[in-house]
Amino acid sequence: MAESKDGIIVVSDGTKLKLKVAIVDAREAGFSPFGGVNIVVRPMAGLASLKVPQRLRDEVSDKPYVPERPEPPRDGWELMEIKEFSPAYAEEVIETSKGKFRVRVVAEPVMVARNMKYKTAVGEPYYWANWVFKISWRPAEEKR
Repeated sequence: MAESKDGIIVVSDGTKLKLKVAIVDAREAGFSPFGGVNIVVRPMAGLASLKVPQRLRDEVSDKPYVPERPEPPRDGWELMEIKEFSPAYAEEVIETSKGKFRVRVVAEPVMVARNMKYKTAVGEPYYWANWVFKISWRPAEEKR
């Protein structure tokens, strides 16, 4: 059974962001001391806005849209302070040679930046975040 919970990030300008994590792939890859099985996990995560103060939306209303390219624009970035957060997580059970294991990925934000020189498709400042993944597994019958 797969389970997940979105994380919430509140930054110093009052914006509330959502961090979502997913397990793209998880499979056995040899031995480890952690239950006798090593599990290779491929997680991914994404960021979206939940609430952006109207004053910030107004400030970027006449700005150009964020250019589409593989990397973010190089100008206009300012670091934001993370005022509070709750981590995101995703969990699923996989079958291994040692039985079923519950694989868990937790994503915690570590940095957020804001760009007020551009606006997103929904008319908001552009936010970029960096997070760390914490990956663990245990036999499925054990509760966390």
